[in-house]
Parts: sequence; structure tokens; C-alpha cells
Amino acid sequence: MARARTILITGCSSGIGLDAARTLHASGEWRVFACCRKEEDVDAMRARHGIESFLIDYSKPETIERGFEDVMRETGGTLDALFNNGAHGSGGAAEDIPTDALRAIFEVNFFGWHDLTRRAVKAMRAQGGRGRIVQCSSILGNVVMPMRMAYSATKFALEAHCDALRLELSHDTDIKVISLNVGPIRTKIRENSRAHFERWIAPLVEVSAFRSFYEKKFVPRLYGPYKKDMGELEPSAVTAKLTLALDARRPAPRYSVTWPTHAFMFLKRILPGWAFDQVTLRAMGLWPAAKKLHP
Repeated sequence: MARARTILITGCSSGIGLDAARTLHASGEWRVFACCRKEEDVDAMRARHGIESFLIDYSKPETIERGFEDVMRETGGTLDALFNNGAHGSGGAAEDIPTDALRAIFEVNFFGWHDLTRRAVKAMRAQGGRGRIVQCSSILGNVVMPMRMAYSATKFALEAHCDALRLELSHDTDIKVISLNVGPIRTKIRENSRAHFERWIAPLVEVSAFRSFYEKKFVPRLYGPYKKDMGELEPSAVTAKLTLALDARRPAPRYSVTWPTHAFMFLKRILPGWAFDQVTLRAMGLWPAAKKLHP
């Protein structure tokens, strides 16, 4: 009987990571290492779901090193796939984002991913130059929306990382690098971004040029009763694309998950810049320009 393939998944406490871990584990085809950033979530993953789990917190490099070593110890030094998933949002107008807020979100959404990815590549090279690296990117890694600059910047950086790594590894390995361009998915990213908004942006709202927008649209969406976004799907939609990326003999460089992702990426290709700007401003409730910022 062939051994189950091994996969390390991050950000597994809820949402996309949890659904991916449970689905692949239930398939019987994968030995899943579902990593979380909190010890209590690691314990719950083991006790409640019966899935092997270790601590990996992207903001703490020592946990990345230790967590990866723990997985390698369990597998005997091999790894068939890595699915980088954990991330957080930090919404706000570009002119309101403190530089330290950018440093903080890049540490979690990009630098930590880079650290873990490098370790996976080294292990995959050592096992004969084969494996899959799947990065959970976003529509915001291809299309910029107002009030989402910080998160979008990390995902644009990730898309560049994916492209460079894919091209480089194609030279002398069979390691495939795939980006999942996720759109609106029901996760806790909105709830989890509140603390970052409160730390970095909330103290600046009263003096912001976007004060009215924050008060009328941004804050009610962030803290109010949950309302589905247009085209929003469940995490299982991402897992379906992940499975395709893991199993396809020749996976595509990137997979779009939701119809808004397909639509906005298509419109960006065919529309002149000024027209696409109007589309994105309307989508965010900021059009006509300069008329919805003030009472």
C-alpha cells in the first residue's frame, strides 16, 4: 500500500485552513500537519479533529523553525506539499496607515511565508526535487481596492514571490508553485482584523480625510452584523481548488476561486485604467469621486 502523501498547512484554527486540513485528512490520501498560531488551537486540532498539529506563528520566527523541524521529524525529513494560508488584514486608507503597521502585516503575511517556503524548498530538493507549494493569495494580489492597501501590498508581493520561485524551480526541479487567487470567502478575517484596526487606524479616524467613510461604511461593516459579500463562498471552494493544484499533473500557475475574482481580473485586463478605477471606486462606495467622503 502506497504511503499517504504529507502536507503542512498553516492557519488551521478556522476557515480555509481548517476546511483544507479536515478534508484532506478525511480523504485518507494525505497525512496532514495542521499548524496553528496558538497552543490552544494546536491542542484542539489534535483532540477534536484527530489531526497532527504543531505551533507555527508567522510573527515569531522561532516557531516557524521549530514547527517545521517538528514536522520533518515526524515524516523522516520528507514533505510532499506546503499550503501557506494564515494571514491577517489591516484595513484603512493608505495615507492613514502608519509605517509600523505595514511592517507588522508584512511580517505575518509575507516574511513568515517566505521563511517557511524556503525551508520547504530545501527539504523538497533533498528528496529529489519534487513537491508542491501552494500559496493562498487573493484577488487583492492582482487588483487593488481602496482602503485595502496594506493587505493588498502583501499579496502583490506574494504574487511576485510565486512567479519568481515557480520560474526558478522549473529550471532544475519538479517542484510546482501555485497561487490560489481567493476572492470573498466566509472566514474570520474580518473579525480578526478588528484588533489591528483598533491599534493602528482607530486613533486616527477623527482627523482622517476619510472620517465619514470610516464611520458610515468601514466601521459598520467591520463590527456590525455579518453580511455576505457579493459572490461569497464557503471555505470548501478554496479546498476544491487546493485539491486540484495538488493533484493536477501540470497545475496552472494560479487558480481563481470566486466569480468576483474572475470578473475583476478580466476587467483589469480589458478596461483602460480610468474606467477600471471607476469600477473599483463604485464597488467600494467611493464613487462619484470626492462626494462620499464628507457629510
